[in-house]
Amino acid sequence: MPARSRPRRLAAALAATSSIALFASACTGSASNAATDDPDAQVTITFWHGWSAPSEVQAINDNIRRFEAAHPNIKVDVVGDINDDKLNQALRTGGSKGPDVVSSFTTSNVGKFCSSGAFADLKPFIEKSKLDLGKTIPKTLLDYTQFEGRRCAMPLLTDAYGLYYNKTAFKAAGLDPEKPPRTWSELLADAKRLTRPKGDGFEQLGFMPNYHGYETTTEHYLGSWGPAYFDANGRSTVGTDPGIAAMMTTQKKMVDELGGYEKLERFRTSFGDEWGAKHPFQTGQVAMQLDGEWRLGMATDAKVPFDIGVAPMPVPDGQEADYGKGYLSGTIMGIAPQSRKQNAAWELVKFMTTDTDAVVAFANGIRNVPSTFDALKSPDLKFDPRFKTFLDIAAHPKSNTAAGAVNGATYLNTLQDFALQYEKGEVTDLQGGLRKTAAQIDTDIAKAK
Repeated sequence: MPARSRPRRLAAALAATSSIALFASACTGSASNAATDDPDAQVTITFWHGWSAPSEVQAINDNIRRFEAAHPNIKVDVVGDINDDKLNQALRTGGSKGPDVVSSFTTSNVGKFCSSGAFADLKPFIEKSKLDLGKTIPKTLLDYTQFEGRRCAMPLLTDAYGLYYNKTAFKAAGLDPEKPPRTWSELLADAKRLTRPKGDGFEQLGFMPNYHGYETTTEHYLGSWGPAYFDANGRSTVGTDPGIAAMMTTQKKMVDELGGYEKLERFRTSFGDEWGAKHPFQTGQVAMQLDGEWRLGMATDAKVPFDIGVAPMPVPDGQEADYGKGYLSGTIMGIAPQSRKQNAAWELVKFMTTDTDAVVAFANGIRNVPSTFDALKSPDLKFDPRFKTFLDIAAHPKSNTAAGAVNGATYLNTLQDFALQYEKGEVTDLQGGLRKTAAQIDTDIAKAK
């Protein structure tokens, strides 16, 4: 499932964070004290998820049917189109009408989910099932589904971010369509070659670097640098990590040399909806685009009139050996702490997140990246050959994600706010601004604790 565009996604994440904060003090359920149900008994459990498109809902329902066939004693009632805000309202309220199994698209909220008890502790279930997660699931996915040693979620499917490029435009600009940029300096050079001015704007822009651009957010860019975000004591390293300053310097250079912030923003207002056929990459307005694996299917469905190339995002100059890595996020599953059917609920979570056939079938159904090693190399995956780029990014040992925090996505929002100021030229002291940003992040986390 594609992560929604930055402003909407962060608004939802922050709303969910507020809901979880209210919920935390009331939540006392855990796997260890609530999992007393008989998993072999005839039972009905309720599963809440966020998918709403007909094809996505169909894929979910198909997997549920597979589960019920394998577990004839467990029936699953499925409720879709549930965002994090609705989910947390239900978890606060509790009661027999609440969910037993829950899912979320917001990996940045896992720190809050785990530390507050919004999702039940899965350790007892994993131990009882004798699952070796390290041999089953890539490390980055395991990292973003736990917080400070508490595992409260399992990764369902993965979103991997890479670089889409218009191979037809590459040929027209005299660039080799089989050689996408591998470093950020090459990305800028190619973007300049691909840019065709028109009046006060562009006929074609090589790459839209602005943070308000689709998916070009701070954390997605930082996937190329892989910062830790926090030190061993939980304090922000935003002001001291050289990779964060390097990313912002690199991004600002692209903004300035591709036309400047105001000119780029004017052009951006001509873009169609991110999730529609008039996405700027699909219309040819932008020749290269940072985006997730879902864009390949969406562009194909839009019947774009050019040849699409897919590659990993470039790496910083001097780090060419790391080429192939990227930013990862995805969908997570957990168990409602108030559920009185947690053993049965775990059977569904385990099936959908670790059963190879189930993971592969669901990935095929919604065109996302599988979340287990076996599923990533399954011959049953039915994808465009170009999709293998995203499978490789997901399996790359240096692919990474944003760190978890007790206040969810708040620290990412703080970093993005500063980045926008620097991008516009409103702040010129990058290092001083990053130190202030780190101090604000630490203050917000201390208040949340």
